[in-house]
Amino acid sequence: MTLPTEDTRVLYPSGAVDAQATVLHSEPLPDGRSAVLLDATCVHPVDAGWPDQALLHHGAAFWPVEDCIVGATDGSELYIGADIPVAKGTPGWAFVVVHVVDAAGLSAGDTVTVEVDEGLRDATSAGHTACHLASLALNDALADRWKKEVRADALGHPDFDGLAIDESLIGQNASVDTYRLGKSLRKKGFSVDGFAESLAAIEATINATLLAWTMTDAAVRIDQGGNRLTDRRYWVCELPGATVRIPCGGTHVASLGTLGVVTVTLGLHDLDGTDVLTMNTSATR
Repeated sequence: MTLPTEDTRVLYPSGAVDAQATVLHSEPLPDGRSAVLLDATCVHPVDAGWPDQALLHHGAAFWPVEDCIVGATDGSELYIGADIPVAKGTPGWAFVVVHVVDAAGLSAGDTVTVEVDEGLRDATSAGHTACHLASLALNDALADRWKKEVRADALGHPDFDGLAIDESLIGQNASVDTYRLGKSLRKKGFSVDGFAESLAAIEATINATLLAWTMTDAAVRIDQGGNRLTDRRYWVCELPGATVRIPCGGTHVASLGTLGVVTVTLGLHDLDGTDVLTMNTSATR
């Protein structure tokens, strides 16, 4: 059994939706499906619900990619998802994109064509870009609620999004982010006084900022430190007066104008005695 010694080469950050690749390894999974490793892929491995849909073609045969997740190997065994025992970048380990297909019958050395659903990729990229914009606008709108100095975001505002985020889910032309306004956040200096009463005004401020930004049709790009799975990548957006640079491993649209109208809806509810803020972001394209 030969396993890769290098991280998978990933093509999705540059916008690729199809690619020719060579099968490096294929092995059966306990559920009867197969794990297929390629030298390169344009399929984004699932992270926080990333919904790429893709096909592997080999000759006249094709297989839907039923799952695509991160794996790792030390050369003796393949570990997948939560079973990976080491951190990314650990010497002697290769981190790979695992394509899960139904009993593929593919072998090392086979050449395959990888195809991603282009419409779904575009819609997901739009949701991801809108999510980044909304988080920056949220940080701006809440900047005056901080009573202590905390780390800043890419625009120099207190990073509420980074400090309070509980979950972020990217969908088609949309995203949902949830934030916990608990004791830990208040100890860092965030004031929740009158927060519920101010929610509508905060929402209006965010939406005004988003409208101003999207009307500029600012350029968006991914800067890459390399084309391997674990190489550092950044989302870069040329907002008015500032170039925003955020670590990010996903895909995005090429400019803000393609998002149409981006709006957020804020909600506040109690969860086991802790206030939870929900921000629903949508891009009406």
